[in-house]
Formats: sequence, C-alpha cells, structure tokens
Amino acid sequence: MDIPKHILETVKMLQKHKYEAYIVGGCVRDVLMKKTPQDWDITTNARPEEILKIFSEAKYENAFGTVLLPIRQKEKVIDVIEITTYRSEQGYSDRRHPDKVRFETKLDKDLERRDFTINALALNPFQGEQIIDLFGGQKDIRAKIIRAVGEPTDRFKEDALRMLRAVRFSAQLNFELEPKTQRAIVKLAGSLKFVSQERIRDELIKILASSQPAQGIGLLQECKLLQYILPELTQGIGVSQDRHHIHPVFKHNLLSLQHCPNSDWRVRLAALLHDIGKPKTKKIIKGVATFYNHEYLGAKMTDRIMTRLRFSNEDRLRVVNLVKNHMFYYNVGEVTAASVRRLIVKVGKENLQDLIDLRVADRLGSGTPKAMPYKLRHLQYMMDKVQNDPVSVKMLKINGDDLMKLLKITPGPKIGAILEVLLSEAIEDPKLNTLAQLKKRAGELKNLDLAELRSRAQTVIDEKRQADDRQIKKQYKV
Repeated sequence: MDIPKHILETVKMLQKHKYEAYIVGGCVRDVLMKKTPQDWDITTNARPEEILKIFSEAKYENAFGTVLLPIRQKEKVIDVIEITTYRSEQGYSDRRHPDKVRFETKLDKDLERRDFTINALALNPFQGEQIIDLFGGQKDIRAKIIRAVGEPTDRFKEDALRMLRAVRFSAQLNFELEPKTQRAIVKLAGSLKFVSQERIRDELIKILASSQPAQGIGLLQECKLLQYILPELTQGIGVSQDRHHIHPVFKHNLLSLQHCPNSDWRVRLAALLHDIGKPKTKKIIKGVATFYNHEYLGAKMTDRIMTRLRFSNEDRLRVVNLVKNHMFYYNVGEVTAASVRRLIVKVGKENLQDLIDLRVADRLGSGTPKAMPYKLRHLQYMMDKVQNDPVSVKMLKINGDDLMKLLKITPGPKIGAILEVLLSEAIEDPKLNTLAQLKKRAGELKNLDLAELRSRAQTVIDEKRQADDRQIKKQYKV
C-alpha cells in the first residue's frame, strides 16, 4: 500500500511507546480503492496528554480527543495529521454533536461510532497491512454500497449531517445507497434543519464537484433532502416546456448539470439553477408555453439561494452573472465585433468560456444532440479575436499620453501615425517593444514624413491581422 512516510513514522512512534495505533477511516477506504487520500487519520489508545508528550509540536484544543500534528519539511508544513484517542459518544440533543465523549481502551468501541461501513476500517501497516473490518466495509466497497454502521436511524439521529454525507459519498464514489440506509434518510430528512447552512453548503459543493454531480442532486431529491436545501429547484418538477425542450424544467436542469463540460462547481451550479425562474414565469400564449425574462428572475432567486447558504460574495456574484446572461443572443452574420465586445464587458472576459460551457450544458440538457454547433464555434472565434486584439497599439509598451509628454506635442493624427509606425516595426522585430527603444524611435519619427511611413506600417499591420485571423479561424474550425 502506498502510505506516506510521515504517516508510517507517526504510527511507528506511537507503537514504539507501547500504544496501539492504526490508520483509520476514509483514508483506509481510499487506499483500498487505489485512490489518493486527501487526509490521513490515526486512532490510538493513547490519551491526548500522552500523545502530546510524544510529539512536541502537536496541539490539543478540543474536547473530542483529537490531537493535531503538523508535519514539517524544510520549515514548511506539508500536512496536518489528526490523531484521535479511541472514543465512544453518548447523547446528541442537538442532532449534530455528542453531549458526552468517553475515551475508550479498545478499537472496536471507536469503530462502532463511525458513520458508514466503508469508513469504519482500521489499518495496521506493520502487521502485514492488517485491515480491521468489523462491519463488512470491504465487502461494501466491492459491492459499491453506502451502508450505515449498525442501525441507520440511530446514526442519523446522532448527526443529521450524515444524511448529506451519504449522498455525497454516493456521488463521489459512484456507489449506491443501501436500501435500509436510504429509507432511514427519507424518514429523518426533516432533521436537516438542525444542520447549519454553512455545513449544508460545503456538502453541496462537494456533490457538485464530484464525478457524478447530477446523480448526487437526483439522490437528494429521492431522499427528500432537496426540499430542505434547494426548495426553489423542486418547484420545476413536472413543469412542462415546449418547442425544443423535451423535458420538464426540473429534469432539464438536472440533465444540464449532467452534461456540463466544465468541472468547476460554480459553473455546474449555474447549469443546475439556470432555469430556476421558469416555473414562476410560465405563461401559455396562443397555446405555447413561454418563460419571458426567466433568466432575470432566476438570477434574483440564485442570489437569494446563495446568500441563504452563506456562499462567498465572489462565488455568488459569479454564478448569478452566469444565470442572468445564459440567454445571450448570437447568430452568425447578425452579431458584430462591437456587440461581442459589449458582451465581454457585460459578463467579464474571465467568464466567457464558462458562459459558452453553460450554453452547451443547456443545449444537451434539452435533448439537442449537437453540443457545439457552428454558431457557438463562431462565437468562440469572435470572442478570441476581439478580446485578444492580436495586433493593436495596446501591445506597445508606450501609449499616446507617453508620446505627448515625451515629444511635447498636442493630441492629433500625428500621435496615431507614430504609434502605428512603432507597432509595425515591433511586429517585424519584437525586441524593439521596450520603453527605451520606443522612446528613442519616437523621437526619430517626430519630424519624418509620417503619411508615407503610416501607409507602409498599415500594410504590415493588415498582413499580421489576416494571418492571426486565419490561425484563430483554424483553431475553432470556422
């Protein structure tokens, strides 16, 4: 098994001091599945104060027996290991945290308190890589099942967040919920009200960032959890659409998430919420369902949702922007470079590809077989062309204001002419594009016949623009 050296050394050090020590939890599951664990946890019968005596840099600042051990490499912290004393827990009056924690001397007591069988695994790397599996976790890993340890209702009454974690693991690992575990979630779904909005948000982000985000959101709906997280989204269930939309609103949103080509959870959230305003804007006009201005109402609803779930302002504004602008109009031959520039200003250069990915998700979620039609490829070409402005005086290390100060001349055609000549020469020899070289050359050009120089410069610039344009067209197959 591929276990980091500093994890092995920590376990070895505890065992050297005559304590039991095991690698435990989700990291063991990941190792068995040949995945790279994000976190490594160790459990031991050593008490926190005993752990602190062994590891001088360790910190103990909680009441749950968890000691944090920073691992340094060349004075830089490369990892923080959680070392937890065997413990059992009693009473969960707030449905989130134990009222009482009791330190135990046996490993089985510690494994009994864990949430799912696939996480209730312990590994001793120095006894033939022995796996301690009291609840059939390895069998469930092979069967790809999420099963609660012991009685599911007991586990979820102890900590309501575990219901969301069950769905999240299903989405991340592409596992199914064991039926009894799922029935317990459905029964206790209402207890999600005991979980903070921040914790719900964090689990939602992990579901969206998983390998099966649409499966995860669909499972939240099956388990009756979605109505407590995104009730606005469930309003689209059964709301029919017309024309090119062959699915009801909720299913369309779910399929748009499934087909989103972007792995960024923010873009995926925009794909999930982009038509959230449709149920409230639906009208039948001349026998046809319409949803006028649903994108603007959807943007407002998305803003309220993300505010409620305590998303950061940066993430909220980004997703709202995508939802608001997902209906952008574009037809080849009807849209000019100027209108594309206005779109860039409106949505932000950094959001352009996200917006196209959202349109692709929307199309595929509607049942359209072709994800990237010619007009979207042409839009990518136009966006690339106008945003990069591959041959422009903007690429120069000097500008008009600099020239007026340097040459002591007033604004006029001469400034533009000099800049064009400087640009043409920089195209021919990029080494000339330094402030010192440009200042020197500008002084030489001040009193020359700029009309002739400008004419020659324009030829060079036009040739370069055409060459760059051909290259961009080739890239986008337009």
